[in-house]
Amino acid sequence: KTYFLNQVFLKFSGLRQDNPFSNMFGATCLAIIQELEPEQIAQMSIEELIEFLQEKGKNRFENPEEIAKYLQKIARASYRLNKAMADPVNISLSVTLSVIKHMESEVKRLDKEIAKLMKGTPNTLISIKGVGPVFAAGLIAEIGDIKRFKNHHALAKYAGLVWNQNQSGEFEAEETKR
Repeated sequence: KTYFLNQVFLKFSGLRQDNPFSNMFGATCLAIIQELEPEQIAQMSIEELIEFLQEKGKNRFENPEEIAKYLQKIARASYRLNKAMADPVNISLSVTLSVIKHMESEVKRLDKEIAKLMKGTPNTLISIKGVGPVFAAGLIAEIGDIKRFKNHHALAKYAGLVWNQNQSGEFEAEETKR
């Protein structure tokens, strides 16, 4: 993804530095990167740009006019690529984005397979808030045979989840060396 972001900088430096979208890989931002050049954005009417944003963003933007004006501002201030470099950068962006999308779909596929396998594996880890089947599978793989731990304290210590305790009479302190 870093390579992709570097290519975005070459094409539209302002968008890479001051992105008005919450996600560089969101549908609207990617549409701008793939379908428009900074020059086009700078020269489009505000109405055309708002329409483009509304279409690509499925009418989800609260204030599309503000975003459109900001996009025009950063498009005008962006570094301009030499014309001879524009096509290679666009091709590189397209290919890199295609690879990223493919890898993301493969990760989703693996996650689904792991979730299927975890349905047949008895565990209570997924009952913990925030622990899904993929994370639970990772924990089980890392822990290995649970019988190698004397008790739950030994497992917690292995995972780095407890501090050593020092006790003297009524006083008990946790040692938290840094």
